[in-house]
Amino acid sequence: MSVDKPIIVTVDDDPGVSRAVARDLRRRYGQQYRIVRAEEALQGIDALREMRLRGDDVAAILADYRMPQLNGVQFLEQAMDLYPFARRVLLTAYADTDAAIQAINVVDLDHYLLKPWDPPEEKFYPVMDGQLDAWQRADRVEQAELRVVGDRWSAPSYQVRDFLARNHVPYRWMLAEDPEAAQLITAAGGPEVCRLPLVVTAGGDALQAPTQSTLATAVGLSTTPATDFYDLIVIGGGPAGLGAAVYGASEGLNTVLVEAHASGGQAGQSSRIENYLGFPDGVSGQQLADRARRQALKFGAELLTARKVTALEPHGQARVVSFKEGEQIAAHAVILATGVSYRRLDAPGLDDFVGRGVYYGAALTEAPSCQDSEVYIVGAANSAGQAAVYLSGFASTVHVLVRGDGLEKSMSAYLIEQIAEKPNIRVHYRSQVTGAEGDGHLERLRVEEDGKEYLADAQWLFVFIGAEPYTSWLDETVERDGKGFVLTGPDLVVGGRRPKQWPLRREPYFLETNVPGVFAAGDVRSDSIKRVASAVGEGAMAVALVHRYLEKQ
Repeated sequence: MSVDKPIIVTVDDDPGVSRAVARDLRRRYGQQYRIVRAEEALQGIDALREMRLRGDDVAAILADYRMPQLNGVQFLEQAMDLYPFARRVLLTAYADTDAAIQAINVVDLDHYLLKPWDPPEEKFYPVMDGQLDAWQRADRVEQAELRVVGDRWSAPSYQVRDFLARNHVPYRWMLAEDPEAAQLITAAGGPEVCRLPLVVTAGGDALQAPTQSTLATAVGLSTTPATDFYDLIVIGGGPAGLGAAVYGASEGLNTVLVEAHASGGQAGQSSRIENYLGFPDGVSGQQLADRARRQALKFGAELLTARKVTALEPHGQARVVSFKEGEQIAAHAVILATGVSYRRLDAPGLDDFVGRGVYYGAALTEAPSCQDSEVYIVGAANSAGQAAVYLSGFASTVHVLVRGDGLEKSMSAYLIEQIAEKPNIRVHYRSQVTGAEGDGHLERLRVEEDGKEYLADAQWLFVFIGAEPYTSWLDETVERDGKGFVLTGPDLVVGGRRPKQWPLRREPYFLETNVPGVFAAGDVRSDSIKRVASAVGEGAMAVALVHRYLEKQ
């Protein structure tokens, strides 16, 4: 690594503006940083590549939005690959504010500045001071590459890749027949012995067909609780759980969030959420989940991944949570935010191809593999619509199979409009999958449309039908409705009845279950509004009710 001063790079195709930006930067930061300017986008990319080869450290990159070769957003996208830790600032005129807002989501933009900014002491330097301070404080150690070797149509290989992707762990995927993959398999004992998928860590450890828990530990995810007693245990890492963790930790509660798979839940698999407040150009579920996860960690919440909860029991004033491995933790209060999962499609042959052409949910890791293929989607709600729009950017044709006569009752209007504008999306009404065929992976689907059945060549089926709550582990402890959703507050006292085993004189709080101190938030709750914003709001509300509960103890 070079011992030279870190670099601030500025790119603007207007020579006068370029010199003025560099002048302002040198005046304030010239003692601590080297200022490098470029007047063409491609020249700037070449300069960054040379810096990378020399081992120079780049602290910030400022790019003008209106440039002829690459606009500022496209430039910053390419710059991210070379310097992922550099702070990214877009320089824009007032008329391009919408583009700057879009860039916040596309390249995770750190800030945008309106030109001109005279005087810089008021409008430029305070922003740059904050960005450079954030760069100095950030952990900029790059992780070595994680490699995953497996078979193309292997369900366990898909599960490993999906787990890593949803937990934001970068990896390189290799098919077993690739030369480099063959070398890794040989080093692990040879094809006769080595069990796939094979995961080779940055340190060279080879994990053969690892469990999620083993994989989580190997890539540095937290799986072991720091203590055995907390103020608040949040079960489930979807929007409701993450919202509860952020508000619980930020308000001083010793909080732990337990997630069986990956933060984000079902919403974390959404390719783009466009009706969430504060993101006018949309945000991917992964981006939203990652930001919420980092926010929870910033406030001191503890996040446990790949830990499956199997029981919840009240012991006096404590609420005890048991894990699959037999370990237990306890807390004063618990928030259930386990969300829902997509129901299985009941058609002959489908279960044989789960993870091998049939996927429940968006399965975004598979999207690039759908290039120029025909893709089938079953579902009529927003999640199906989001997936159709996203996959249309890869597939030759996206077929959306809908049982009803239209989408208006179940899908947001903005998604219906987007689907109508995509020439390679075809919506089939009064349609359903009646069977699946293939040799080792999905190859054909039987589809019934308007009462007529036909056989369609298909290697990709994504299913988004209904929702099933993950609550069977609660047994008789927590009351649920006939579909398994958790009953809370007013739903527990319908007709003046008392909740089962309710020991207190007061009635349950709005999100409280029949067990005092145990609350439910988000999609797992009976009659909840199935939207990301409402789930986050319920997570925050549940924490407020936890405080009220603790004050009364």
